[in-house]
Amino acid sequence: MPSPLRSTALALSLALSAALAPGVAPAQDLLEEYVAVIGQRDLYNSKGLRLTEPWQILRQDRANFHRYGLRDPGDQGDRFFADMANRGAMEQMLMRGWMDPAAARDIVVGGASVVVRIWGRGGRGDHVTVEVWR
Repeated sequence: MPSPLRSTALALSLALSAALAPGVAPAQDLLEEYVAVIGQRDLYNSKGLRLTEPWQILRQDRANFHRYGLRDPGDQGDRFFADMANRGAMEQMLMRGWMDPAAARDIVVGGASVVVRIWGRGGRGDHVTVEVWR
């Protein structure tokens, strides 16, 4: 039978490991959530080049929605990515957030609906999580 001290040390070690695990952010508030349909025009940048990374496509979707007024049926608005600087932070926010690899592939292919959740504190975004519906 393990000693109480050893059990406590193990519990503390596990808690510390979980807290420092990559991709796990400290508790934050859900700032905003929106649904977007990744249409064909979201797969190309404004110069007509095919985008190959999920974060690029998600960013282009928001630029199309807010800057260019190009909206797919099913697209919802959001206040956070209406700001161009926040759209520019999309890659870093996604890197600190979470997206299933299968979801990333579905975004790159196009035609998927995404649910994007923006997490942060005091109105300042820290990371996003993305789910895909097909």
